[in-house]
Amino acid sequence: MTQLSMARQGIVTDEMSVVARKEGLSPEAVREGVAAGRIVIPKNVKREFSAEGIGAPLRTKVNANIGTSPEYYDLEEEKRKLKVAIEAGADSVMDLSTGGDLSAVRRMVLETSTVMVGAVPIYEVAALLNSRARPFYEMTSDMLFETIERQCSEGLDYITVHCGVTRRAVSLAGGSNRVAGIVSRGGSLLAAWMHYHRKENPLYEQFDRLLDIARKYDVTLSLGDGLRPGAVADATDGAQIEELVVLGELAGRARDADVQVMIEGPGHVPINQIEANVMAQKRLCAGAPFYVLGPLTTDCAPGYDHITAAIGGAVAAAAGADFLCYVTPSEHLCLPDVEDVRLGVIAARIAAHSGDIAKGVAGAMDRDVKMSAFRKALDWRGMYRMAIDPYLPRKRRDGADGAHAESDVCTMCGELCAVKTHNIIDGGKPCKKGEENGD
Repeated sequence: MTQLSMARQGIVTDEMSVVARKEGLSPEAVREGVAAGRIVIPKNVKREFSAEGIGAPLRTKVNANIGTSPEYYDLEEEKRKLKVAIEAGADSVMDLSTGGDLSAVRRMVLETSTVMVGAVPIYEVAALLNSRARPFYEMTSDMLFETIERQCSEGLDYITVHCGVTRRAVSLAGGSNRVAGIVSRGGSLLAAWMHYHRKENPLYEQFDRLLDIARKYDVTLSLGDGLRPGAVADATDGAQIEELVVLGELAGRARDADVQVMIEGPGHVPINQIEANVMAQKRLCAGAPFYVLGPLTTDCAPGYDHITAAIGGAVAAAAGADFLCYVTPSEHLCLPDVEDVRLGVIAARIAAHSGDIAKGVAGAMDRDVKMSAFRKALDWRGMYRMAIDPYLPRKRRDGADGAHAESDVCTMCGELCAVKTHNIIDGGKPCKKGEENGD
């Protein structure tokens, strides 16, 4: 049975209990959320790890994409990326490999990861055909579904499937209707396949076949936004909304089949349209968890897109988005390296936490209150512990030679520190480092 089927029968699973403990909620509250489709717990029946929940009213989760390309394959570097992503606090990783030995990369990720693992099965189909110098339109429906079944049987916790890329929706993204056209790799591949064969998307036409596979392994379906806007000028257009309407219909069918489902959201959206996008998704998809890429609030910051995505991600999380896919500084430029992965995860976690404070997630404000108390006490060790990234503040404050590590003030104000001054007039001497927390 799946998490969803058991929740509907009133059964609180071990996974629901784990999620409840992590989130500070009752197990029954988590069960009710899963039963209603507002919460998903992506966990393949074949994998063992500490379960995480995605959805309202849970903490906003963060995903890190890793993976090879046809231009660059290095399994050891992907191991390092995976390690860094988890150490930086990612709740999930997705293997988006398209080059080299894809099975080896996926096997390494599944065997090593201590967090949720997702993938996009159509990438393997495209990569296989490409490696044989065959065009993508030679893909068959059986080839696609056999790949999905095999990947799910290996242990993936969730998969991205572009089921809403219908012929009608694609027609709305063509010609002069969009500045950037179709920027989703999976979406563009399916659009090209449909154009060549003059047929409907097999993931849409044979959705029940997909549900049978997902239910068998309790794999959560992440209904991909294959027609997401890749330019802020294209945001919230007819193609995007048409696809979202279809995804809402398919989400209902998935729930009826006891398959957990979440919805993927737009990539480039002006900041003033983000809240409306989240509200539309929640309305059309009956509260299903919303998984967004960014969103990026401007197209003009290559090299800094982890920042543009964090701006949009914070607004989206505050409005009700549940799952943020990180964006790295290398977005639109090149394959990310290990440091790009770390920066991307940290930026997305800052966005997620900012959103959680705004929407009142249980315990979200506690960390900030503790950080501020440590700042008032000039307790630097306490501040490092509360920091989303403890490494950088310690490095920046202590200096390369560590000469400033023992000072109770920083080099910005020195002895003119406002906090130190106020502590004197506020009734006593400022605390020395470590006194506040007994270190």
